[in-house]
Amino acid sequence: MLVIGVFGPTASGKSDVAAALTELIPAEVVSADAMQVYEGLPILTNRSAHPERLVGIWPLTHPASVGEYAPLAHAAVDDILAAVRTPLVVGGTGLYFRAALAELELPPAPPPGARERWERLYGEEGAAAAHARLARLDPAAAERVHPNDRRRIVRALELAESGRSLVPARELLFGGAWRHPTLVVGLDVPKPELERRIADRTTRMFQAGVEGEVRNALLVEPSATARKIIGLHEVATLPRERAIEALIVRTRRYAAYQRKWLRRLEGLVIVAADRPPEETAAEIVELARTRERLPRS
Repeated sequence: MLVIGVFGPTASGKSDVAAALTELIPAEVVSADAMQVYEGLPILTNRSAHPERLVGIWPLTHPASVGEYAPLAHAAVDDILAAVRTPLVVGGTGLYFRAALAELELPPAPPPGARERWERLYGEEGAAAAHARLARLDPAAAERVHPNDRRRIVRALELAESGRSLVPARELLFGGAWRHPTLVVGLDVPKPELERRIADRTTRMFQAGVEGEVRNALLVEPSATARKIIGLHEVATLPRERAIEALIVRTRRYAAYQRKWLRRLEGLVIVAADRPPEETAAEIVELARTRERLPRS
């Protein structure tokens, strides 16, 4: 049977399209979202109202990693296939999406203190000095990474220190070699419409009580990975109107990053998602049936 992967930027309607797909074919959804793996923040992380696997599986105190997520996703996909159903791997976190569908040789975790040390070097000596250090350790990676891209500079330095390179790791991320026959679909929404959706969704989050949700969640100390959840810091520290503005801006930036990731996925089929999710889902089903026979409900 075929696995269907649905990738798209935040607010592109992935969850609604996935739910519509489950109405058309016998299928189950496997979430590939690095924020939704955490419990306690369903509003902030825009968790679907429909059943999805691998959401809310870890407390905020847990240091989540793609290395821990990948075998759970593989087990979920295989379990769904064994039940003669279609796995729908749905997400906007590129690395989690890729890891759920393929066998990745993941780079090693940095040794204790390494990330902090390279972060400190970047902060104290500046972007140019950190990039120059990377150029000495891994010239190929330095050619690929802009000096102002702090996160990737730090990660490249971590890998170079352990004898690995960011370059082959990045190339593996976008290739094929899926674990099962897979149709990879990218949801496309024009930028103005996507930005409108982001703004509307952000406002609805506050109307739904996201501030109280965040206050309750932060009764514990979140892990370093949980602290990266978009909006957690803004909602916790800013007055409502400023928090809304800041969250909209940050979400738009993240959507732009996701759109770049989407365009690099090998074998991707773009499907319009600026229409009712049922129409998008119907097109995906027809695409899948031209590639491999899918059971009808």
